[in-house]
Amino acid sequence: MLIDQLEIRQQTEREKALLQKLSTQVAHAKNTTEYFGRIFANIDPAKVTSREALAELPVTRKSELSVEQKKLAPFGGMCSTPLHQLKRIFQSPGPIHEPQGSGIDTFRLARALRAAGFKAGDLVHNTFSYHFTPGAWMLEGGAHALGCCVFPAGVGQTELQAQTIAQLKPTAYTGTPSFLKIILEKADELGLDSSSISKAVVSGEALTPSMRAWFKSRGILVTSTYATADVGLIAYESPELASGMIIDEDIILEIVEPNGSKPLPIGETGEVVITVFDQDYPLIRFGTGDLSAIDPESLSSPSPCGRTNLRIKGWLGRADQTTKIKGMFVHPGQVQEIIRKHPEINKARVIVSGNIGSEEMTMHCELKNGTQCDLDALCTAITQSTRDVTKLRAKVQFENSDTLPTDGKLIEDKRTYA
Repeated sequence: MLIDQLEIRQQTEREKALLQKLSTQVAHAKNTTEYFGRIFANIDPAKVTSREALAELPVTRKSELSVEQKKLAPFGGMCSTPLHQLKRIFQSPGPIHEPQGSGIDTFRLARALRAAGFKAGDLVHNTFSYHFTPGAWMLEGGAHALGCCVFPAGVGQTELQAQTIAQLKPTAYTGTPSFLKIILEKADELGLDSSSISKAVVSGEALTPSMRAWFKSRGILVTSTYATADVGLIAYESPELASGMIIDEDIILEIVEPNGSKPLPIGETGEVVITVFDQDYPLIRFGTGDLSAIDPESLSSPSPCGRTNLRIKGWLGRADQTTKIKGMFVHPGQVQEIIRKHPEINKARVIVSGNIGSEEMTMHCELKNGTQCDLDALCTAITQSTRDVTKLRAKVQFENSDTLPTDGKLIEDKRTYA
C-alpha cells in the first residue's frame, strides 16, 4: 500500500509540526469568524502553542451547532469563507448545516481510501447519499484525489445497484457495510456477478466482526473509516491493522472528560475532541459527542503497515444520547420536536432494536390522560412527523400511562453489535 511520508514520521516530529501551526489557526479562527472571535475574545493566539494551552480553550460541541446556527444562519458564525465562494452547503439532521470549500478533497478522505488500497484507475461504487448530507461528496472527493472514477450510486434501489455492479464491474465500494451486504445478497439472488468488488471503505455504522468475516469469505477486503461532516476524516483502519484506527495526520485529537474539557490520560475513555486546520471551517476543540480512547500500545508500537501515528480504539459510544441509525444521527432534540408537534403525547422514547443494518426504530408514546382521538390517524401523523424530522422510517407504539421509564432518556439503543 502506498504510504504518505507524513504517515511514517516520528511522533515527536508530527507533534512539533502540528503545534507549530496551532497558534496561526487559532488566530485565523478568531480573526475571520464571528463565533470564535467572540469566545476567544480574551485569548492571545500567540500563546496557544502547546496541548496544555489548547486545553484551556473552550470546547464547542456538535450538540450546540443547531442552536448557534439558528442564531446566525447558516453556520453559526463559524465559517471563514463567504457563502458565494463555497462549493456546496449541506444539511444534516438537526438540522445542522456544513460548508464545503473549493478544494478537491476538503474532507481529507483520500488518506483513508489509499490505506485501503484504492488507487488511480479504480471505479468506485459510491452508495452514500448525494441528497442533503455530505457523506457521498466526502468519499467522492477522496476518490477523485487519488485518480479514481466514481459511480454515484446513492442509496436504495437494491436490484438496480446489483445490476449496475454486474454491468460496470467496479473494483471498489464506499457506503455502509450493511448496504454492501444487502446488494451482494441481492446479486446472488438474481444470479448476477458482483465479484469485481475486491475492496471497500465503509462508514456510518459499526462494522461488526460477523460482517467483516462475511465479506472476507467473499474475497472483499473491508476497512472502516471514522469521519464527520464537520471535521472530515478523524481516523481510519489499514488492512494490516488487527484493531484500532490510525489518527489522521491533519488534525489534533484530544480525549476529554465527557461533556467536559479536561484531557484524559492515555488509555482512558472519553469524548473525541478535534481541532482542524481547515481554512474555510476552522473548528477549534470541536466536541464530536463520540466516545473513544487512545490505544496505549500505539505510543511504542506502530501499525504493521508502517504508519506511526497514534491509534484510537474506534467508536465506543456516545457522550450524549445521540444515536446513529442507518448512517443518520438522531438527536434527543429531534424527539422533543416530534413531541411538540403532537400535543396528545405526554412522554416518548425512541428505541432502536435489532442487528446493525437491519435495525428497527420504534417511537414509544404515552398519551396525556383523557386524550380522546382517532389512534390510527394519530399513529399515521406521528409516523410522518418522525420521518420528516429524522429522515428515517419508524414504527409508532402507544404505551399505557407511567409505562416508560422516568430516567430522562429520549433515545435508547438496544441493538446487537455482534
